[in-house]
Amino acid sequence: MPDGVRESRSATATDDGTAGVMLSVVIPALNEEAGIAGIVEKVLAAEDAVKRVGVSRLEVIVVDDGSRDATAQKVEQSDRVRLIRHETNRGYGAAIKTGFGRARGDLLAFLDADSTYPPEFLATLCEALLREDADVVVGSRRAGSDSKMPPVRRLGNLIWSSLLTLLGSEKVQDPASGMRVVRRRALQQLYPLPNGLNFTPVMSTRSLHEGLKVIEIPISYRERSGRSKLSVVRDGLRFLWTILWTALQYNPARILELIGFAALIGSGLIGALLVAARLSGITTLGALGVFAVYSSLVLAVGGVSMFSLAIVFNRLVTLFHRRPIRQPNLLASIMGPSPERYFPWAGILFGTTGVILGGITLALGLNGWELQRLWLWLLGSALFTLVGVQLLLFWTLIRVLDTLLERDARATEDLLGQVPGQPPLAARSAGPAWANPA
Repeated sequence: MPDGVRESRSATATDDGTAGVMLSVVIPALNEEAGIAGIVEKVLAAEDAVKRVGVSRLEVIVVDDGSRDATAQKVEQSDRVRLIRHETNRGYGAAIKTGFGRARGDLLAFLDADSTYPPEFLATLCEALLREDADVVVGSRRAGSDSKMPPVRRLGNLIWSSLLTLLGSEKVQDPASGMRVVRRRALQQLYPLPNGLNFTPVMSTRSLHEGLKVIEIPISYRERSGRSKLSVVRDGLRFLWTILWTALQYNPARILELIGFAALIGSGLIGALLVAARLSGITTLGALGVFAVYSSLVLAVGGVSMFSLAIVFNRLVTLFHRRPIRQPNLLASIMGPSPERYFPWAGILFGTTGVILGGITLALGLNGWELQRLWLWLLGSALFTLVGVQLLLFWTLIRVLDTLLERDARATEDLLGQVPGQPPLAARSAGPAWANPA
């Protein structure tokens, strides 16, 4: 066993003598001496119910995550529970992963030790997973069932679920639920997962972007007695950050495009106000006006950069994963699956317009026009030229990445084509894997 992890006793899983699906329930515990016996008793009491839905064997594992009270001693009083101990506190997620690593079941469940999640719903979750052939079933505290979730947590959960729904284009109700049933085979796609309390939102984010079949089932929820180990502000911000960071590893375009879209809208509004001011005869600008000019230029160039980088980053993600990754994004929905095909023409158009506008402005200046009459056109010239150069550079980079993405397939075709007697390969009509996201 890894350093600092030891199994005090190995209990035998309840077995009815027939082969079938085994459910391992992992309970992470840290200083839960007051309630650990009760939650263990309730999980064991759910055995008959889970057997009625198709689970033939039940295994209960408590992972004592470095408790300084009598949690381990309370668990040892039951001969039907496996106790695994961390010598030091490693974290909520680490305890669950230790339990999963020692579990013998095909189905892996976990729930908190503080009796906030009802073990009697284990049968409902298992039934849904087996009936729908799902990979993950989440006990949702926000799906209409009786829930005593505190208002502050409910608000935080609403923010997390809305963010994940926006990033993944699928409705998510409870990304932080601490009661789930997972198929063992899904762990290969879900891992790595963090060791801390952000274990559950990262699991939800990975499940969504890995294309796993996830079902959310309404459950009741009770507020724990005593002090919670969750810090609303610190852990809430950590949840938000890890959701964003995990989503970036799969579909960076979704996040970058939203930022780029907001930047371009801001630049367009400021630009429209500047043009209106110039047409109304205003030729000089105060401090706010100068800052508006600066902001318009930065937002426009930054917005185009974000949109272009979004496409590049998605290529890099696909190149790393070496398989199609589900990547819904804004540009593809508006311009088709390959919006980058417009980049060279748009780059030439913007760049040429900028150069021509700059040339005209220079000619007018040499013929006596004052700077007050030319500043807006100089700004437009710089903006169009920079955007044109950006688009051409990003198109070149995208083409290089496309060549790398297709390199293995093209090398395989060449190698197979050199084998005597090998039938010719069919012409490749489909584009790269990223062009047709699932």
